[in-house]
Amino acid sequence: MATIIFHEETKTFHLYNEQISYVMCVLENGHLGQLYFGKRIHDKADFSYLVEKAPRPMTSYVFEGDRTFSLEHIRQEYPVYGTTDYRHPAVEILQENGSRISDFQYVEHSIAGGKPGLEGLPATYTEADDEAETLCLILKDPVTGIRLELLYTIFDRDGVIARSARFVNEGTRPVHLLSAMSMSLDLPDCDYVWMQLSGAWARERHIKNRRLEQGIQAIDSRRGNSSHEQNPFLVLKRPGTSETQGEAVGFSLIYSGNFRIQAEVDTHNVTRITAGINPEGFDWKLDTCESFQTPEAVMVYTEHGLNGMSQAYHRLYRSRLARGYWRDRVRPILNNNWEATYFDFTEERLLEIAAKAKECGVELFVLDDGWFGERNSELAGLGDWIANPERLPEGISGLSRKIEALGMKFGLWFEPEMVNKDSDLFREHPDWILQTPDRSVSHGRYQYVLDFSRREVVDRIHEMMRKILSESRISYIKWDMNRSITECYSAALPADRQGEVFHRYILGVYDLYDRLTGEFPEVLFESCASGGGRFDPGMLYYAPQGWASDDSDAIERLKIQYGTSMCYPISSIGSHVSVIPNHQVYRRTPLHTRANVAYFGTFGYELDLNKLTEEEIGQVKEQIAFMKEYRETIQYGTFYRLVSPFEKNETVWMVVSEDQNTALVGWYRVLNGVNMPYSRVKLQGLRPDVIYENEFSHTEHYGDELMNLGLITSDVTSGEIIGDLVPCTDFESRIYVLKAKKG
Repeated sequence: MATIIFHEETKTFHLYNEQISYVMCVLENGHLGQLYFGKRIHDKADFSYLVEKAPRPMTSYVFEGDRTFSLEHIRQEYPVYGTTDYRHPAVEILQENGSRISDFQYVEHSIAGGKPGLEGLPATYTEADDEAETLCLILKDPVTGIRLELLYTIFDRDGVIARSARFVNEGTRPVHLLSAMSMSLDLPDCDYVWMQLSGAWARERHIKNRRLEQGIQAIDSRRGNSSHEQNPFLVLKRPGTSETQGEAVGFSLIYSGNFRIQAEVDTHNVTRITAGINPEGFDWKLDTCESFQTPEAVMVYTEHGLNGMSQAYHRLYRSRLARGYWRDRVRPILNNNWEATYFDFTEERLLEIAAKAKECGVELFVLDDGWFGERNSELAGLGDWIANPERLPEGISGLSRKIEALGMKFGLWFEPEMVNKDSDLFREHPDWILQTPDRSVSHGRYQYVLDFSRREVVDRIHEMMRKILSESRISYIKWDMNRSITECYSAALPADRQGEVFHRYILGVYDLYDRLTGEFPEVLFESCASGGGRFDPGMLYYAPQGWASDDSDAIERLKIQYGTSMCYPISSIGSHVSVIPNHQVYRRTPLHTRANVAYFGTFGYELDLNKLTEEEIGQVKEQIAFMKEYRETIQYGTFYRLVSPFEKNETVWMVVSEDQNTALVGWYRVLNGVNMPYSRVKLQGLRPDVIYENEFSHTEHYGDELMNLGLITSDVTSGEIIGDLVPCTDFESRIYVLKAKKG
């Protein structure tokens, strides 16, 4: 049960549930002090001994005559710069007189069950007041009149706390927010390994580790999207922490634009973590009576290793961030035509591909890029969301009905945030793109970014998309975004508000998503940004799944999907079986391995099934039948990482059904060897006293055997064929199905 207690006599707040405690207090100067975040401890009225103060050389002090109280050496909740603290702040406000000093002092607080929403922004939520408790702390700067509201929600289950900040200008003069972080956390030591998810297009969310050291290290994006390069997610883990044991603290930002997550370790080994909108280039004018809401940051603490941390994020994001009709439903198995045809298709060709997919058991056919305007290549058509009659004589409406007549659902690709210069929309409104006056404008993929900070631009795109969705039978939308922002300037805003454009752009994206998902609640939205360039929690609020990467090669996907699972639920990971040689790395991977990797996601095909042999079609039918049987377990069970592709030639992960009666273990080896050692892997999450039948080896084992002795994964590597055993090759894989025996 989540509980928040305020001890009036010591002005101490204690947020706790069965797993964690979070303790803070009002300091002598009215600011908030951070006392403890970690494993659950007993409540008591006074934790003031944790505010350690002592005179130090070259230190500035708050109170005249007192040489102990310096904010430089006190852990704080929402620090400011320049009033004895020289570390990076959570907030910086430029005032009319040029000052950047603020003094936010505690005024009052409220405690309520449940969790409020955040205006215009995605955020976690509750469906009942007893699922969580929320603390709202009110602070005020007496000079500027700025009111600061700090929100803390502690959930009943898992070691989860959600945080955000809201600024209200109750003063008489406008100010400029130059930095407004979603959270700040001061930790008493720096004995951590910093873990981030980094990469580039087609190799997103690779795991990178390094020890925390004195100084500053950060991940960020200034691209206008959360980016392929850095994901808005950070882990601090103790040096001995593994997947199965040890302390870890996760920080995840529910935001899709420019962000920064930073660790600053001072020379006394205190670690300050800040997370929020990237201050670089950010300047939000806050006029009188106006307010500004920061995105939400979600912190998770566990003592049960990285799997424990990830499972907490999976449960929360799967059921209390994702919303709507598809939140709790298994995802349809689809066939996307992109790598089958690219721009070279006719309606007849599409129907041939769809018919074969239906024969194999596919449930959803998706038409990708190229169906609209003069879109025969990357050079033209974006922005003109009207079907090309030469390719689709009866439009999207006619094609969608023909697909449904085959017994399948129909899905459609959009890239609503972009425009080509060769388009009717651009010719009509050349000022609707982001571009800086008197400067050249850059392109990416021959396209330009529409100014979604402008309401009229969002309205126009919404009108076109709504028309197609209303007139056609569309069950799925793939929402793509294939370039980052350059020359970020809006013709609709004055000079003193240009620092708002990046954030206003993302608010426009969220607004369009919110309108469409509200108007078409049973349509499944999948977010995409040239693959994984905007695979972030903000998108999950609107689109419960995302295309994880444009790299569909199964071997490359091992690292991508393993890293993605650190924060994101398996039900959110778009994963397909694609053609060989693979179109990104030109690797030839066995069909069964391509499927065995893609199972651990939403699953589908990115090829023309008509081009497969009869033997391969037989395999595809078996794969689809397998996925239909086990997708509820895969997409909504408990996921465990067992062996990392970043450390070994093998990768092993598994998922266990909620009732622990079914488990699927995915085993993958990149390169074969000769005369290899015997191998086994210890499983997780089974019931110790239950016998499980291994359907791969036709053996039976108690759960405690499989978890303590391990699952044997040895295979034939001697070059000989013995009985029914088949020698393995490079890029080998297996799925072990374990089922609890009844009785």
